[in-house]
Amino acid sequence: MKEAVQGFLPEGQYISCANGQTIHYLESGSGPAVVWLHGSGPGATGYSNFKGNYLAVAEAGFRSIVVDHPGFGFSSKPQDVDYTLAFFVTCLKQALDGLGVQRCALVGNSLGGAIAIGFALAYPECVDKLVLMAPGACSPMSEYQTMPGIKKLFEVYGRGAALTEGDMAELIREGLVHDARHVTDDLLGERMQAMALQNSHLMATLSIPEQIDCLKDIRCPVLGFWGMDERMMPESGIMNFARNCQNMRLVLLSECGHWVMVEHEAVFNRYCVDFLRNG
Repeated sequence: MKEAVQGFLPEGQYISCANGQTIHYLESGSGPAVVWLHGSGPGATGYSNFKGNYLAVAEAGFRSIVVDHPGFGFSSKPQDVDYTLAFFVTCLKQALDGLGVQRCALVGNSLGGAIAIGFALAYPECVDKLVLMAPGACSPMSEYQTMPGIKKLFEVYGRGAALTEGDMAELIREGLVHDARHVTDDLLGERMQAMALQNSHLMATLSIPEQIDCLKDIRCPVLGFWGMDERMMPESGIMNFARNCQNMRLVLLSECGHWVMVEHEAVFNRYCVDFLRNG
């Protein structure tokens, strides 16, 4: 077990991957597996992204597994590898193998959405359904770099060890949510605790290629969410997502930024459970 920094994040269980990495995860419920994949940014973790969602899905009759990607939370943080899409997908596959998960639904936000897409393309036999909230890799990088939330992200990351709780609040308020009431003391505590565990090598080598042309190759049913006040993902992403995915439904939410599952928790949970049950 890794020693947790005193604070807000619950420590769950660990699974060792064949490549030597260790993945931290929280698990609740029984039934068909639903695996939750969080986004990136300073202090991102599975719990911080999905604490309002994974238990509701577990209570609806599913095995909810919330992972911390390598480089985040309590998972391994290697400094001798690059954090590429292939690395994230490999770690996820090996972690699920270790947990005995042969098939699952993947729920991913932002970076987690890109990883979910990459996993579904690499291992289509393992994925029953995809739930994607403003997934990454659906627009050219040049367009991402124009977005105010991305600009704020790099500005905050550029402050390095000097990043304060005020900086974190500024990033979440200006880049991730529409309504500032979601920037709570608990959320800031979670993010600051996890940020203290991160290292600079993660963001220095993070590399997620565009997957626009590959979206048409996804064969499983897809449920997509997009906030109409999105500040991280370009609007081209929603059209690339909608036009290229087959067998999908798309939910657009007003008064909503990058974190659909946080800002519209009850709506998200309801749609998600219905989709997981009925497709």
